[in-house]
Amino acid sequence: MNPLLKPCAVVVLLVMLWQAMISLLAIPPFILPAPDQVLARLFNDRAMLFSHALVTLSEMVAGLILGVLLGIVTALKLAFFRVVRPWLLPLLLITQALPVFALAPLLMLWFGYGMVSKVIMTMLVIFFPVATCCYDGLRQTRQGWLDMVEVMGARPVAVLQLVRWPATLPSLASGLKVAVVVAPMAAVGGEWVGSSSGLGYIMMQANARLWLDLMFAALVLLALCSVALYYLTDRFVHWLIPWQDRTP
Repeated sequence: MNPLLKPCAVVVLLVMLWQAMISLLAIPPFILPAPDQVLARLFNDRAMLFSHALVTLSEMVAGLILGVLLGIVTALKLAFFRVVRPWLLPLLLITQALPVFALAPLLMLWFGYGMVSKVIMTMLVIFFPVATCCYDGLRQTRQGWLDMVEVMGARPVAVLQLVRWPATLPSLASGLKVAVVVAPMAAVGGEWVGSSSGLGYIMMQANARLWLDLMFAALVLLALCSVALYYLTDRFVHWLIPWQDRTP
């Protein structure tokens, strides 16, 4: 069976329930638009929506790349440099104790209302799950493997490359999947605080004018971008860790 068949069936079922609820309860369009109205808005304003979707997708991808790189570097420092561990661990916890969305106005003030502030916000949200998952994976490498390569006289770089890093990849993969899920929330949340482009900007403008069909159209595009990014990440993880056992 095609793996995409079940998700598509779920989407079709949700759309049917959506339409049935509107028909049975006679919900007005300014409360909840019908699916055909949303599709019509998607088609009629496709050029405008697509250009704003590219902005949000660029923010998500750039923040994801930077957040993953920063998280991996931080995890390596925590695992191999005990001197910096007492300094980095509190900093890592502080990044989660302080809600990033509360820092959004400051990021807008410091970096402006353009793409940079949204990328930084996305990077900060992604940084924690990647760093913690990667660090846990490095710490949980089987001691028997480390003892074996130590007896064989392997250098620390070879131990990292051949033993610790492959053992860390499953944990890192979990962090990557969490990061991909939270990336859209961070990017759109930054656009809500202040922006002149992006799907979050479209949602705010449409909500202020009660153009709910446009707001739902932007939500549909955001969902499509998120699902596509998650699917690509999942395919990348399958390629990166071909030996990991997976249940269907």
